[in-house]
Amino acid sequence: MSTENSDAEILIDGIAVPVRVRRSARAKAYRLSLDQARGELRLSLPTRANLKRALGWAQEHEGWVRSQMARQPAQVMLCDGAVFPLEGREVRICWVEGASRTIRLEGDRLLLGGAAESIGSRVLRWLKMRAKAVLETESHEMARDNGLIVASVGIGDPRSRWASCASSGAIRYSWRLILCPPEVRRATVAHELAHLLHMDHSPAFHAAHKRILGEDPRPARAWLRTHGTALHRFVG
Repeated sequence: MSTENSDAEILIDGIAVPVRVRRSARAKAYRLSLDQARGELRLSLPTRANLKRALGWAQEHEGWVRSQMARQPAQVMLCDGAVFPLEGREVRICWVEGASRTIRLEGDRLLLGGAAESIGSRVLRWLKMRAKAVLETESHEMARDNGLIVASVGIGDPRSRWASCASSGAIRYSWRLILCPPEVRRATVAHELAHLLHMDHSPAFHAAHKRILGEDPRPARAWLRTHGTALHRFVG
């Protein structure tokens, strides 16, 4: 069924708030939602619905939108002095004037020099490189220990899932898994490896997931449900 997206806005406390409008043949009525990861307000409506009326309906729900937005975690810029989680522990970015541009991790500090205005982009690039290296190593090692073969490992920044596995054996992870505790990251790796055996979420899949991980993966899933959305607030 076809969908059509466009942009509009409503007023919240007199301030214009962008709204992503999504027309869909599947929609039977208006629906307002807030994408927690993107902080994006969305309005779904039937294909032939009147947009002005739909936006008026959305405006009537100003109180709901305000309460949902208040629950959104504030964005954290990866700049000098910022604190972020790295493999489950808090790390502070420390820019040192005149120091080398090379980023180095010393205890709970991430040290770097170079141009102050590029700290965010460089730290973000460093995190993605670290995520790629760690996830690639763990995927191949865990696969080898379980008689499986991983074709390739890549990273991205998806909003709706933490990883995906293709039938070809190519696995793609969210780089933000490097922010999680190691046991949560490994459970995600085991989840994708289990998909090499079962491309579904059947009882056989869940049994394989537990066997590959070597422990119950439910605590890791619970951690992601509770804390996962907040990991998207870190930006470069």
